[in-house]
Amino acid sequence: MPIYRLGEAILFPPVEHAEDGIVAIGGDLRPERLLRAYSESIFPWYAKGEPILWHSPDPRFVLTTDNLLVPRSLRRTMRAGRFRVTLDTAFREVITGCATTPRAGTTETWLTPEMIRAYTRLHELGYAHSAESWIGEELAGGLYGVSLGAAFFGESMFAREDDASKVAFVTLVEQLALWSIHLIDCQVPTPHLARFGAQSWPRRRYLEALRRAMRRPTRRGAWRLDPQEASPH
Repeated sequence: MPIYRLGEAILFPPVEHAEDGIVAIGGDLRPERLLRAYSESIFPWYAKGEPILWHSPDPRFVLTTDNLLVPRSLRRTMRAGRFRVTLDTAFREVITGCATTPRAGTTETWLTPEMIRAYTRLHELGYAHSAESWIGEELAGGLYGVSLGAAFFGESMFAREDDASKVAFVTLVEQLALWSIHLIDCQVPTPHLARFGAQSWPRRRYLEALRRAMRRPTRRGAWRLDPQEASPH
């Protein structure tokens, strides 16, 4: 199948035309295009020096809030209160941490300065959000993603302390459940997210769930934890 090259129009080809998960190439990272992409199950993912590549993998790795699994050891860590978790308090620091924290097996990052600027703009518009774990006043880890309707599209996470990003992730998922945001897109399989209950879904199942989620209103603006979620578990 052909790979479509995007022009100025904010349009994407049908995701069923994806070749090895790639839907299209080129375009830009304007907020309008990014939001259109996520609403159609598409996200940008490319390396420095490459044109923008737009992906919609099949199968899709997905977590629903009612399938969240929390290991007992992690639940004990959360109850101990070592980490203080916040939402949308340090978005720029979180996305920069995701871009710069070393990862096993690689020294490269797909989070280019262009990507950081684009998602920071989405955050300013109230569509991109972060969850942060703190030890005292030091940022220990966190994650960020985009939310539309009743879906949250996870993008990346990082940790400078053991369990920091995991605590932020579980706290966020439990808060999303309280807000009736039940669909969490994890994009591609990882053992880390599989341990939390994420599963591979066929594209058709994910698209059906996404269409239902897009019918719900979007919770825009700065997010804050509900009082019961802000305290240690």
